[in-house]
Amino acid sequence: MKQKPDLSFWKLWNLSFGFFGVQIAYALQSANISRIFATLGADPHDLSYFWILPPLMGMVVQPLVGLFSDKTWTRFGRRIPYLFVGAALAVAVMCLLPNAGNLEITIMSAMTFGLISLMFLDTSINMAMQPFKMMVGDMVNEQQKAKAYSIQSFLCNAGSLVGYVFPYLFTAIGIASVAAPGIVPDSVKWSFYIGAAILILCVVYTTVTVKEYTPAQMAAFQEQAQTVQAKSVAAGGSRNRALWVFLQVGLVQFFCWAAFLYMWTYTNGSIAETAFGVDMTNEEYASTKAYQQAGDWVGILFMVQAIGSMLWAVVLPRFKNIKAAYALSLAVGGAGFALVPMLSDQYALFVPYFLIGFAWAAMLSMPFTLVTNALEGSKYMGTFLGLFNCTICIPQIVAAALGGTVLMLVGSHQYSMMYVAGALLVAGALSVGIIKTK
Repeated sequence: MKQKPDLSFWKLWNLSFGFFGVQIAYALQSANISRIFATLGADPHDLSYFWILPPLMGMVVQPLVGLFSDKTWTRFGRRIPYLFVGAALAVAVMCLLPNAGNLEITIMSAMTFGLISLMFLDTSINMAMQPFKMMVGDMVNEQQKAKAYSIQSFLCNAGSLVGYVFPYLFTAIGIASVAAPGIVPDSVKWSFYIGAAILILCVVYTTVTVKEYTPAQMAAFQEQAQTVQAKSVAAGGSRNRALWVFLQVGLVQFFCWAAFLYMWTYTNGSIAETAFGVDMTNEEYASTKAYQQAGDWVGILFMVQAIGSMLWAVVLPRFKNIKAAYALSLAVGGAGFALVPMLSDQYALFVPYFLIGFAWAAMLSMPFTLVTNALEGSKYMGTFLGLFNCTICIPQIVAAALGGTVLMLVGSHQYSMMYVAGALLVAGALSVGIIKTK
């Protein structure tokens, strides 16, 4: 029997480096989907419905990737084949999605094409994203997992930063940010094209530099972990501890991911109205220069969020109490959301989005640290992590389905949804207290 060895910083870095490219794709999707569908002609009260599809596909795809990769052993590795195929598909779809308005078809047909492209994009991103979390679960020992997921969180946020800033950057160098009604601007299109190229290069780097453990090595590690777990149970531990941690963290996840779903859906309209003076009652608001400028600025605000998240990800491992760090991060993020509607200056908005980054950093690392530690020694780590992804997807689906109704209840101003998001994060912070760790 033997334990998983400590890995050097650079081995931990290489293990997650491809996540940088995957997150560029995810950031482009998060920051621009509402903008794209609003440009194609979607009603603001219907925007949240377009966000049902991404988490729904994630809920289907990630458990399947976990289940099948648990049983996959190839000369290329256990998780890496799924990572590479997912990335290749994402690259193809990223070149299609922003061109939905160029097909000279009806508005409804263009939105249908966009929805189908979005479905395949999120399917492929999920297929590429999940193996990274599984590889950390497979290859990193319990003592280093918080560090490994913090590195992953850092790379994730660095990728987000790049993806978010692309439309603003391309507009600044002269690429058009405004197009004819129903057409996605060239600055957004080129953001997706360049993001796709970076994605595949980063994934190739990880596949070349990472060598997964063999079946024999994994069996030895699992035997050791199971022996330790058996001693824990004999000393009064519970065999159901992993399940309880799974469910308790899942409750926190529900509030957190519902909050961020509303941020992704309504930030464009919120900032356009409060900071750029866009009349959101105008049926052609999405084709105005001010709205598209607001869309570019949303990328900058999300970039600030990513910077806050990157810096906070460095701080999080220094907390001795992981639950305290988790709750504090969510509470600070909730305060950030509450500040957004109060500020009409586009630069002053840097403050709340920087604070929101604290919550995002914790959401990317803390839940997986808690759950994989509870699952240590399981032969089905990938399957459990795939199922755990449902605690990310289900709240987004529920929030998206209720988004139009909630928007009407708070007065139909999209900026009011930021208050809703803040309240949800505070509820998540309070729920951290129920999590029972060993």
